[in-house]
Amino acid sequence: MAKKSRYSGIGGQAVLEGIMMKNKEKYAVAVRRPDGGISVETGNETGILPGSKLKEIPFVRGIFNFIDSLVLGMKCLNFSASFYEEEETADEKHSGEKKQKNETGEKLLSALVTCFAIVLALGIFVVLPYYLSSLLKDSLRNQSLLAIIEGVMRILIFILYVTGISLMKDIRRLYCYHGAEHKCINCIERGRPLTVENVMRSSRLHKRCGTSFIFFVFLVSIVLFFFIRVENPAARVAIRIALMPVVAGISYEIIRLAGRSSNIFIQILSAPGMAIQRMTTKEPDKSMAEVAIAAVEAVFDWKQYLRDNFGYETEDSEEEDD
Repeated sequence: MAKKSRYSGIGGQAVLEGIMMKNKEKYAVAVRRPDGGISVETGNETGILPGSKLKEIPFVRGIFNFIDSLVLGMKCLNFSASFYEEEETADEKHSGEKKQKNETGEKLLSALVTCFAIVLALGIFVVLPYYLSSLLKDSLRNQSLLAIIEGVMRILIFILYVTGISLMKDIRRLYCYHGAEHKCINCIERGRPLTVENVMRSSRLHKRCGTSFIFFVFLVSIVLFFFIRVENPAARVAIRIALMPVVAGISYEIIRLAGRSSNIFIQILSAPGMAIQRMTTKEPDKSMAEVAIAAVEAVFDWKQYLRDNFGYETEDSEEEDD
């Protein structure tokens, strides 16, 4: 009989030749180095407004969570990319001043790239679908139908985008690491010891995935934008952009519920996002599973978790009892 999945609280993200795992405020990035070894960096990430009560309010906390995830994601991507940059000279490696300048430059570049990515995403997934659907307004006078068409176009553009970038070799490998991340979390939450064999036979799909979150963003936006009845095109676009934090907050609560519930309604609601995950995750190899395990073990005591939630005693715990 299959064991019922139990919420673990850990989440992650695929990076260049590696995986980031986060448990509460602690995170770890495990990267497969060019020489074949695995490097692991750990740290604490409190995000913006650490300790603020705002980050505990439903429908508001999702906005902060989204921003914190973007910032940490870029930080971890920069760390993983550093292993595959051109080697520095010996003088540069031992120059503290040079290193400090590089770190300052990297933080500034990371901030600029994050801002650019947000603007680009808004342009592609908010402005472009509205513009394309508005081309039909002369033949379709029904504003409600146009709003639905706009939402469908938004989903189609996302699917085309995911499919297009998957043609790149590096992105295909990123999707494999994404699959390894999910398999690792599913392995734990299904009550299995965290071994390469158990990870490889676990599912590469997970209800708390960022891909599912994006789908919920699109779904919620269809509902909210449906009620916008402003004639001025510029105002309609501005309102859509202004509502995105609200959309993100609602979507976060839905995916948070999905990760903790096996309700049939939640499963039906999660099904489209899970289907899209088949495009953003690929089957990893065993070396990728090893990287995922290294990232998990740096931030999460999975043996204690299995004891507490499944009554499972690992060999290590049995030896300790002896």
